Amino acid sequence: MRAREKRSGRVVVIGAGFGGLAAALRARAMGYDVQVIERLDQPGGRARVFRRDGFTFDAGPTVITAPDLFDELWHLFGEKRAEHVAFLPVRPWYRIGFADGRAFDYGGTVEEMRARVSAFAPGDAEGFVRLAERTRALYRAGYLRMGAMPFHRFSTMMRAVPTLVRLGAWRSLYRFVARDIADESLRRVFTLQMLLVGGHPFRSPALYALIQQLEREGAVWFARGGMTALVQQLVRLGERHGVRMRCGATVSRILVERGRTRGVVLESGETIPAEIVIANADAPMVHEALMPPGRRRSKRRLDRLQPSMGLFVLYFGTTRVFPAIAHHTILLGQSYRALLDRIFGTDPTLPDDLSLYLHRPTATDPSLAPPGQDAFYVLAPVPNLRAPIDWDRARQMLRDRIVRILSERIMPGLEACIVSESSLTPLDFRHDYLSRDGAGFSIAPILRQSAFFRFHNRVRGVRNLYLVGAGTHPGAGVPGVLCSAKLVETLMRTAA
Repeated sequence: MRAREKRSGRVVVIGAGFGGLAAALRARAMGYDVQVIERLDQPGGRARVFRRDGFTFDAGPTVITAPDLFDELWHLFGEKRAEHVAFLPVRPWYRIGFADGRAFDYGGTVEEMRARVSAFAPGDAEGFVRLAERTRALYRAGYLRMGAMPFHRFSTMMRAVPTLVRLGAWRSLYRFVARDIADESLRRVFTLQMLLVGGHPFRSPALYALIQQLEREGAVWFARGGMTALVQQLVRLGERHGVRMRCGATVSRILVERGRTRGVVLESGETIPAEIVIANADAPMVHEALMPPGRRRSKRRLDRLQPSMGLFVLYFGTTRVFPAIAHHTILLGQSYRALLDRIFGTDPTLPDDLSLYLHRPTATDPSLAPPGQDAFYVLAPVPNLRAPIDWDRARQMLRDRIVRILSERIMPGLEACIVSESSLTPLDFRHDYLSRDGAGFSIAPILRQSAFFRFHNRVRGVRNLYLVGAGTHPGAGVPGVLCSAKLVETLMRTAA
């Protein structure tokens, strides 16, 4: 347990996603008076929950891959996370299904994975071992060292460059994997993690291959009661120690006077004074809309950024159980690069050949559905709002296409047993989360938008204004946003 500090001053956190909740807890442990302002009617941000007809549908994140980052938050206050929310192991981590009917169960130790690779493509067994060694080196350099350093100074980036060049981190993730893996299906297996943080495997840097080692280090877990149970327990942890939570209020402007933050203004006109502001809102939106006039980034400048792809998410319950479906199933279509280019391209359109990410939390925790029933969500990568797509019309079309794919490939008779159905499109991501361009993961994780070139955790030119979340360093995904809160704590300490 860290000794309780007694720093003075008020902190306002904009947004109660995982990054905002972690930043609020860390600021409170430092002794600050902390209030969290959340736009939605519940905390969690993208990790909010939909409860309908006895089903519990987590809206966003589905896995826990760095449990120690959550454990740290309870440890700040002398508590143990396991006494409040249980983490259940997920096995396999992912089941990957190919268009030809084959499947690959991903996850486990290097030895376990080598055996699976050998059974699937014998010629790649030793190549996988080499790949595992190289991803371990990237993990040490990129996660343990770079992920723990704020990249608001260019000098920090320059010190990291020799190591990154030596490890080949500047190459595309696909090229990095292809060096050791010859089988095209396995190349997809070891690069598709980029889609789970909003990236194009052929354009994102190989640095993100560290995700593979991150999973091996901490394994893959799911919270009993759903990810929403984890959100609820983080909120209760904060409330026990003085963090105030306010939902249903939208911040319209950050107050800045003489180069310092002075609080926030809500859409209602109410002013909430604070000496420190931490924004867990979408980073491009903060710079475009929340900063005071004269300090905002221009639309033209923000338009030059490459947003991540959009997401279409279909939530549904079924009147029967599908016991053969794993907790996480990734169904790949016939094409791979062609699909990605169509989603991320300069003339993006809705693809016909979809790849899908199917989440069945009831495989691990049956309490999330009524007895004898199952809860699911299925996610499809789609173009963001820069594409001229009529989402009011496309919603039903995509829903029908996805249900047909699931029915034909792994869930026969699905249509007849679907109940309690809803969906999110990029329009909903823009409306609910104020995500610029309706992007699912803020800005894309490409080389020119990583590390120093990503939004900084400390906003330049404004004292005591900080950013956490997917759009800032170190990046998207639950471990990334939790690490961004740690970086903000480091910056707050050096600024004090």
